[in-house]
Amino acid sequence: MTQYGFFFDQSRCTGCRACSISCKAWYDIAPGPLKYMRVYQWEQGTFPNVRLGLLAVNCYHCEKPACVDACPHQAIFKEDKYGAVLIDEERCEGERDCWEACPYGAIVYASDNKGEKAHKCTMCVDRIETGEIPICVHSCSLRALDFGPIDELRKRYGDRNSLDDLPDGSLTQPSAVFKPRDEKKQLIPWDGNKALDLWQQRGPYAPGDLPPTFTDKQAVMNPASGTRGREQLVLKAKTAEELMIATRDDE
Repeated sequence: MTQYGFFFDQSRCTGCRACSISCKAWYDIAPGPLKYMRVYQWEQGTFPNVRLGLLAVNCYHCEKPACVDACPHQAIFKEDKYGAVLIDEERCEGERDCWEACPYGAIVYASDNKGEKAHKCTMCVDRIETGEIPICVHSCSLRALDFGPIDELRKRYGDRNSLDDLPDGSLTQPSAVFKPRDEKKQLIPWDGNKALDLWQQRGPYAPGDLPPTFTDKQAVMNPASGTRGREQLVLKAKTAEELMIATRDDE
């Protein structure tokens, strides 16, 4: 067996979600939480040092997939030709032991209903068999994704198998190579305190009796937990609603 895998360049990803949308279109998946490719977006840091976290996550078809051993019905298996980890839906009973075991949250469900069958990225084996590449890789206009035999990807891009925001690659040995994003750079000098002063003001045409937009600068620079809608990466959403919140904007 030749193990195939993915390359993800986080420094190129802009969160456009073309990979997720094209995957849904190819597999005729209805809008909702059933997403083989999930694109996460979350806010990192606080003003004035803020950065947007972006991460496209599919199944990494691990060399030691935890989901395979976790399934009590042997519904998940690693096929021999490409090393893809696949689900036999006829065997699946929807007990979600596989979801619990997978550190990447790659197992997804159409709803929270008991007995809902598991789904996941198929590595686009149907496309590979006809000489094409996975639809997510094909659709990425910024070339943040690549695909091929994992040994070739490692020769081309290196052997890094995790990112700061992902689980340790030694857990399941994902068939993936990653390039982290670049360090944040200040390209244009600006004064954060002056920006706060401007934000406090209502503007020259506002009624003079209106209070400032805020009074406590520290509350803006250090907001309480829960103030921001997506203030952390939720890689393993526990409900369909939570997954939609973490990966919205692609429907």
